[in-house]
Amino acid sequence: MKYTEDHEWLSLEGDIVTVGITEYAATQLGDVVFVELPEVETQIARGDEIVVIESVKAASDIVAPLDGEIVEINEALVDNPALVNDDPTGAAWFFKVKIDDPSVLDEYMDEEDYKDHIGE
Repeated sequence: MKYTEDHEWLSLEGDIVTVGITEYAATQLGDVVFVELPEVETQIARGDEIVVIESVKAASDIVAPLDGEIVEINEALVDNPALVNDDPTGAAWFFKVKIDDPSVLDEYMDEEDYKDHIGE
């Protein structure tokens, strides 16, 4: 897994990257009550705001960590946004994106670097 400074996790399988938020981010958000996901087949560019998360504390956006096409979204989050708090790095993934260049993941942190980033 790779991690962004914005507390997203990225998992690569072939040319598909699964994207979610870290346990740290889920804890900071508090109880998640709403998730708005992008449409499948949406072309995304790094830095685009593509997911809206609302919690009892705040609303925040997830920005695209890379360029590509959304190939799948996690419909379970729409019906049960609390999954984000229950299993942020497992069942609560947000979307899957097909990327052209997997080497872009080399720019992101590994687990050890991410732990340093959040002060663990």
